Parts: sequence; structure tokens; C-alpha cells
Amino acid sequence: MELFGNYLMTIIETGGLFAPILFISFHLLRPLFFLPVVFICVSGGILFGTVAGTLYSLIGITLSSVLFYGIIRWMPKTYNRLVSMKQKIIGKQTDFTTSQIAVLRLVPFIHFHLLSLCLIQITAGFKDYAKSSLFSNIPLAFVYTSIGQWIASLSPIYISMFLIALLPLIYLLRRKEIIIKWQDFFQAST
Repeated sequence: MELFGNYLMTIIETGGLFAPILFISFHLLRPLFFLPVVFICVSGGILFGTVAGTLYSLIGITLSSVLFYGIIRWMPKTYNRLVSMKQKIIGKQTDFTTSQIAVLRLVPFIHFHLLSLCLIQITAGFKDYAKSSLFSNIPLAFVYTSIGQWIASLSPIYISMFLIALLPLIYLLRRKEIIIKWQDFFQAST
């Protein structure tokens, strides 16, 4: 993924006037390469800055959501399968509001198109879906593009110090459980 990220950055940096179009197209191609939305948005902040990166990311993410809507409506069996998976993961009676989906999109580990599926289920049609998708994508694009701009403005010394400061947290927040095999716990006494 790091190699692909470097390749992406090189293409966009040398793209000149076509760089925004290339960047938006990478948002559309992102699901094919299994790249997280966060990665592309942070890259936008590094490459274009907060304002332009947020705008380009918002356009790309919204176009990706609209493309997902078109594809999922074109394949009803896949739509039904995804709805049943969503019901197993989230629950049958759980419906989110657009505001809740906007907040959930900020969590990097929640699948972007699963939340788009939730939006499809709560909206009346394409127009309502496109508007709700645009509004729920604004916080995602702004927050992660701002993080990318913040990272780009740091010197390598500060980045190194920040990563070294995170090392104790990784140790302190580790998983603290002991796994004992059934046979070891219930050993036969001889």
C-alpha cells in the first residue's frame, strides 16, 4: 500500500492542471484498490492544502457515493445480499439519521459503502440520497484533509518525536488478556 501511495502522490504532483481531475478519479477508483477513504483524503490535504483538498475530496467522495447508488440499483441481488449482511452486523430495526451517518463516516474502520447503503435505505430517492450523501461527506472530507495539511506542515523532527511519543501508548493500550488452552487449564491430575 505504501508503494501505491507513493505512486499516487507522484502522478498527482506531476499532473499539473489535471491534478485535481486525477485526484477525483482516484476517489472513484479507490474501491477497486481497497484503499481507505481516509488515505485519499489525507493525501488531498498533503497535496492541495485544506481548502482545495477538502473541495476535491468532497467532489470525489460524493461522486463515489452516487456511482455506488447507480451500481447497487443496477444489481438487485447484490443489494439484497448487502442489506441482509447489514442487518446481521447492525441489526434489523436499526436505522441511522443522516447526522449519525456523518459522524460514523469519521470512524476510519467503518466501511464507507456500508454507510452509503444505510443512506439508501433511509432516503426517498436519488435526489434525496445525493443531498444526504453530500451533507454526510462534508465532515469526513474536512477533518481528514485538515489532518493531511497538518502532517504536511510538520518537520520530520516533529513527526519523529510524535511517533516516538506514541510508542508508550501502543504498549499501554495493548490487549491485556491471557489465553489458556482448555487442556492446560483442566490438566488431568496424576
